[in-house]
Amino acid sequence: MVRLRLDISYDGSDFAGWARQPNQRTVQGVIEDALARMLRLDPPPMLTVAGRTDAGVHAQGQVAHLVVPVAAYSAINGTMPRRLAGLLPPDVRVWRVSVAPEGFDARFSALSRRYVYRVCDNPFGVEPLRRHDVLWHPRPLNLDRMNAAARLLVGENDFAAYCRKREGATTIRELLRYEWTRDDRDPYLAFATVQADAFCHSMVRALVGALLMVGDGRRDIEWPAEVLAARVRDSGVNVAPAHGLSLEEIRYPDDDSLAKRAQETRRVRTLNAAAAVQAAAEAAARAEPEELGETPENAAWRGAS
Repeated sequence: MVRLRLDISYDGSDFAGWARQPNQRTVQGVIEDALARMLRLDPPPMLTVAGRTDAGVHAQGQVAHLVVPVAAYSAINGTMPRRLAGLLPPDVRVWRVSVAPEGFDARFSALSRRYVYRVCDNPFGVEPLRRHDVLWHPRPLNLDRMNAAARLLVGENDFAAYCRKREGATTIRELLRYEWTRDDRDPYLAFATVQADAFCHSMVRALVGALLMVGDGRRDIEWPAEVLAARVRDSGVNVAPAHGLSLEEIRYPDDDSLAKRAQETRRVRTLNAAAAVQAAAEAAARAEPEELGETPENAAWRGAS
């Protein structure tokens, strides 16, 4: 068997998201079916993806891996992207297929994911050719206010207030970058760059929705941070529509560190775990001997108009 890395892009408009679902057109389903035909495999090979995008979300820098028999791959080595181009629909492309380095896992070896959300606040609407990947926001946006609010969210936090909770899954994430800029060629076009070690369900769109309310003056600059601190889903946070969002880049460590990174990522996250351990150690050192007992237990968018 050989593990292959696939670099993928797609227009998410007509897909019910990445993950294969019964009776639904999905990116995973379309690519796996094309791979099965090309490699003559039954059942189809299963893809492991870096970021499972929702329905309507686009990607320019998606990464996935799969494991296939060496014989099947050797028969068409070097021609897979061209062959896939003839099998895939025009709204999805596999640009590169390569043998993955030892220890590579598309999901768990990733250091970070970078998304971009595109918004237009032109009072007359979005350029028609961009309507599938740009959100129209009918109120003017103040990016200085939005960036001031975004800076208060960066760092390792429990983003439960901005995620759809999944049973047994943590909502602790490290937000590495969140900033808003204008397009040099179009003063009405704004970009949110959001980068984290990983994202929980609907996190990016919820963060965007919160800051749009700051940018148009409906909320104070401090409000998104106050919502974050509460650690509970806030009904006041509008989840921005999917079509403005695109997965732009997945970053990986050097080949020698891929397996180590995958092992680290699989650990159960705790908020500021290192700080908690240090604080406990310091408290124990300060305590009198008789005070020390047993070790303590470780524990839709509602519109802008």
